[in-house]
Amino acid sequence: MNVRIKYVSLLLLLFLPIGVYAQDVAGVTVPEQVKLTDTTLKLNGAGIRSKLFFDIYVGALYLPEKTTDAESAINMPGPKRVLMHFLYKEVSRENLIDGWNDGLQNNHSSEQFKVLETKLETFNQLFVTVKRSDHITLDYLPGIGTRVSINDQIMGNIPGEEFYPALLRVWLGKKPADSDLKKGMLGDK
Repeated sequence: MNVRIKYVSLLLLLFLPIGVYAQDVAGVTVPEQVKLTDTTLKLNGAGIRSKLFFDIYVGALYLPEKTTDAESAINMPGPKRVLMHFLYKEVSRENLIDGWNDGLQNNHSSEQFKVLETKLETFNQLFVTVKRSDHITLDYLPGIGTRVSINDQIMGNIPGEEFYPALLRVWLGKKPADSDLKKGMLGDK
């Protein structure tokens, strides 16, 4: 009987598709793929956003096709997702807003930032204080724009296609919020 169980278990393992279905990042299970609209997005990479000595969140980037090039990821057509799963006990709404503002300012010229300001103000209004285990998803939906969800509740949309690439520069730009997180999101372990 023991031999039969081992044989059946081995057969089951042989017939399972090869590949990993999820990654573990700091105890957070990050799926290898997600479905957005009618597109299956692949996990491009994931990492941890740290500030000082604290782990703030796990960040994951999902794209239609994997790339290790930041500009390719930013400009890739089609739907995209950034997942932020919070590790820190609490991140205030004000700190989130300060992070978005700083990240966008640091990665855009003053002229580019001025063009983004109105949409950034609308974007910032969609956020609330988040706690450990909360998650924010930032989706790009072609024809709709940037959708913000907190704990799977849609908070709102920023219309147009120009805001999401600007937002991706917070993580993938020349002056990212966290260079280790940038490397992780680009699949550079």
